[in-house]
Amino acid sequence: MKKKIVIEYQEFKSISNLSDEDALLLKEAISATDLSYSPFSKFKVGAAVRMANGQILKAANQESEAFPSGLCAERSVLFYAMSKYPGVAVEALAIAARKGKKLTATPTRPCGACIQVMLDAQKRGGKPMKVILGASEKIEVISSINDLIPFSFDNF
Repeated sequence: MKKKIVIEYQEFKSISNLSDEDALLLKEAISATDLSYSPFSKFKVGAAVRMANGQILKAANQESEAFPSGLCAERSVLFYAMSKYPGVAVEALAIAARKGKKLTATPTRPCGACIQVMLDAQKRGGKPMKVILGASEKIEVISSINDLIPFSFDNF
């Protein structure tokens, strides 16, 4: 039997087309790129989360000479959020990246390890976590991590 998976997401041309709360979160992710320590790749990634209690936290990728000992922005902010506010759901996660001073033209998607941690955070929160992928030419909004990893480790 042949089956098909369909992933739905929204695409916006500008941050001004987002809701106020999503625009604020994406702006925080963009500002978090300034916190990146990326002397090797020169690829600065920022991530911000909005918690169910209204708090917004942000973090950036951190590289190490002992590659691959660094940590992506997404995992940095999620581990911090889940440690600081255990039991509080992460409602949304925004990601932005830049090379030099300019945002990437197209959205930077999270790596597989980050997607799995995002799924873990969503499960811990008990409700879907929105993902906002920001770039200079378009913004993608995904309503749940499950759309990024449809065949996840969820049957323990």
